[in-house]
Amino acid sequence: MALVNNRVDVPVTIDQSRCVEGCRLCVDMCPLDSLAIDPDTGKAHMHVDECWYCGPCAARCPTGAVEINMPYLLR
Repeated sequence: MALVNNRVDVPVTIDQSRCVEGCRLCVDMCPLDSLAIDPDTGKAHMHVDECWYCGPCAARCPTGAVEINMPYLLR
């Protein structure tokens, strides 16, 4: 039996090096509550896999730490 190597892209990624500790702009803008603040680091992270790709989280991030990964035709 052969294994298939599939690459799976997550809908939203947070660059922890650019995320500001204590900033909640992206978390507060998410209508599905897909983003949360990590209690250990104080930075945002994607805590569930559901996302509408609506984009306000990326638009509100002052440092550009939020990146939306989706095909062009779905935007």
